[in-house]
Amino acid sequence: MATTRGFARPYWVALRYMLVATVVLGIAYPVAVLGIGQLALPAQANGSIVTVDGQPVGSSLIGQSFTDADGAALPEWFQSRPSAAGYDASASVASNYGPENPDFIAEIEARRDAIAASDGVDAGDIPVDALTTSGSGLDPHISPEYANEQVARIADARGVPEADVQSLVDSFSQGRDLGYLGEPTVNVLQLNVALSQLAG
Repeated sequence: MATTRGFARPYWVALRYMLVATVVLGIAYPVAVLGIGQLALPAQANGSIVTVDGQPVGSSLIGQSFTDADGAALPEWFQSRPSAAGYDASASVASNYGPENPDFIAEIEARRDAIAASDGVDAGDIPVDALTTSGSGLDPHISPEYANEQVARIADARGVPEADVQSLVDSFSQGRDLGYLGEPTVNVLQLNVALSQLAG
């Protein structure tokens, strides 16, 4: 009997430890973290959802397309950075093309020609983020330079003063994190939501 009890003791200890660990680490800790997130940072904890009139239109963390059914850029909206993932959050991916890859070069040239034609700008003045995809394919930001380059086209397409559109870009432009990390950015979805309200 003593031998049986001694043999079973390690299993009983292991079972009790598993139950305690499950309750503490599998239930209590996740609930506590969820509660803290909902209290301290509710927007971030819920996916940084952007709403218009109470309806969700996207997340400020995920880039999306502002094109027609054929993939042509809609002239009345700020355009996002190109996406190798097709703006599909479940398929985050980069193109993985090297700088001398013929397909990569052809894509760059096609984008450059299309933007130069639609925005009426010199091809050499188009910012690099307008031509290349990001590492995730879901970058929600563009550079202020790319946003500024689109102002005239959008103002003309919407029939609003160019100064009003430029003012929106200036107000949504964000500097480097902590003053030195990363590059200045503009969130395209938030900018387009403000643009839609400006244009009525």
